[in-house]
Amino acid sequence: MNHPMSRFDLSGKAAFISGASSGIGLHTARTLAQAGAAVALGARRADRLDAVVAELRAQGHTACAVPLDVTDPARIAPAWQEAESQLGQPIDILFNNAGVIYVERFISQSHDEVSRIFDTNLKGAFLMAQEAARRMAAHGSGSIINIASSSGLRAGGQMSSYGASKAGLIHLTHIMALELASKGVRVNALAPGNILTDMQAEFAERGIEEGILKRIPMRRFGEPSDLDGATLLLASEAGRYMTGAVIPIDGGQILSWM
Repeated sequence: MNHPMSRFDLSGKAAFISGASSGIGLHTARTLAQAGAAVALGARRADRLDAVVAELRAQGHTACAVPLDVTDPARIAPAWQEAESQLGQPIDILFNNAGVIYVERFISQSHDEVSRIFDTNLKGAFLMAQEAARRMAAHGSGSIINIASSSGLRAGGQMSSYGASKAGLIHLTHIMALELASKGVRVNALAPGNILTDMQAEFAERGIEEGILKRIPMRRFGEPSDLDGATLLLASEAGRYMTGAVIPIDGGQILSWM
């Protein structure tokens, strides 16, 4: 009988991580590689990927960098093709992470900024997941992990466009899971709270970090590594009977809004 921990092993699998040049995406690329997966790192800032790929290869992992702009529909399929070509195998796992944040009161949000948020966080995630689903369904298996947000599960001031885009992604996750289950493709989502990444700097600049911290029962901000357990669960055979799940990872913050 296999040891239970062996079900988290990703050896022989391949993963595509969008938004991999910083923050959660960059950290997760390393995590999935360390779990045994071959990894394709996608981001607009392709030059920032080269050093990470070199680091992973030096550690004995299989990794490649792929220029990717999820807001450009014409570039999605070619990026997938390049990722699978460089890795030499089909992609089994999509970590659908590319996203941007906009902190501003609803009444003051500009059309251009709202468009940028929805084009990246919802439409871009939709297009990446759609391409993943088509390819995974063709070989009868796969795991899509959408990176939503606790802001998509609760209301928060100055987060209208961001929260709405993430709420849309959560609903999309449910619909995709329903449609793709029979094709062997699992679709789940993580809903992080305030994680210490470049995005968190937006709150620091506005001087609202202290107020946010008071509403987190654990009284600390999260770190990218706090997502590792749930990510490996959803990416691996350990989560093979999970689809349509949305996992909050927020130190209990969502509870303080109930």
